[in-house]
Amino acid sequence: MQLLVRMIRRSFSSLLLAAIVIVAASAVGHAPASAAAPSVTDVRLGKSGETTRFVLELSGKVEAKAFTLADPYRLIIDLPALDWELASDFVPSGRGVVGSFRYGLFRPGNARVVIDLSGPAKVSRSFVLPPDAANGRNWRIVFDLVSTTDADFRANAGWPDSRTSAPQIAAPAVQMPAPAPAPNARKVVVIDAGHGGVDPGALGGRGTREKNVTLAFAKALGDAIRAKGNYEVHLTRNTDIFIELRERVAIARRKNADLFISVHADSIERRDVRGASVYTLSETASDAEAARLARKENDADIIAGVNLGGEVDEVRDILIDLAQRETKNLSVRFAQTVIPKMSDVTLVLRNTHRFAGFRVLKAPDVPSVLIELGFLTNRDDESSLTSASWRSKTSAAIAKAVDAYFSERTAEAAQ
Repeated sequence: MQLLVRMIRRSFSSLLLAAIVIVAASAVGHAPASAAAPSVTDVRLGKSGETTRFVLELSGKVEAKAFTLADPYRLIIDLPALDWELASDFVPSGRGVVGSFRYGLFRPGNARVVIDLSGPAKVSRSFVLPPDAANGRNWRIVFDLVSTTDADFRANAGWPDSRTSAPQIAAPAVQMPAPAPAPNARKVVVIDAGHGGVDPGALGGRGTREKNVTLAFAKALGDAIRAKGNYEVHLTRNTDIFIELRERVAIARRKNADLFISVHADSIERRDVRGASVYTLSETASDAEAARLARKENDADIIAGVNLGGEVDEVRDILIDLAQRETKNLSVRFAQTVIPKMSDVTLVLRNTHRFAGFRVLKAPDVPSVLIELGFLTNRDDESSLTSASWRSKTSAAIAKAVDAYFSERTAEAAQ
């Protein structure tokens, strides 16, 4: 089975659209590398009659491109890389045809705003307003939105060009298996900080964003594992940027990871619920709450406005299915190792080990777990999740579990 896993590891390796391009004599593309990026200084929503107005206020001139996507109804606004200088307690809200919105870095050099529409709507007009010093206004990009029919929305929705299409996944090719690694080879651990950029994840009662919690913890965990001295550690992201779910899996496979740990922080309607939990892959969820969480996490690409039209099922081949069975068993073993270590230093949920169909755990040849560190909707958990001392002791506990897991496997291989 290990030989089969190594073979597979080696072997893998509009378009209708309503695009609105707003050019405010863009100086961004021609600015020297040392020039500071423009900043978004305010975001406003207003409603007048049947029109909902969405305004981005910026410190400089930029170019924006907008298009709509269906299922669900969304308006996507793409911009150059920007700083977001909004108030620390700023929380996106909705009004009129705008249900809510998200913002952040989507790809290097590309910021994105994703507006969730409460129903089919269209941009009736869009324009740029220059600075108004007398009233203390910077540059403003304005979108006026009005309701429309579902048929009209779909007729004009779509991707602006093929560059936003999802990359195709190459079919497996048969190659000779890789030689077995040397007994003392450094194990590779990939740590995945959930969410990021335009996808903020869950929101705490004090405004804590999941994407910031997971990045801080992933860095702390990486440091704790590296400190053991015999591991190669990689993070799927080192900054506040969006990464597609399949790319997170691809990073683990490109790094030839021996273990993949995805860290998250949950939210729930019941604010009294708190504690950590560990998930491994199963198409049948262990309970209704696990199924709900998997659905929410698997929607991350939709949340960020990603084209899933080119999605290919990576687990369709019987060889991959066989390899994944072995991978699932190893994932469960790590989960059973890490839970008692975590329970020594932090509160965990009853029935701590849970199962669900998380897309981010579907690498067929990399043992993978998703750790929910706690609930941002619980006041005590939110306080822990933002505490440097809690991060330190919890990441140290997980690092001990990583060491124990690989030590056990090395001992078994030597028998």
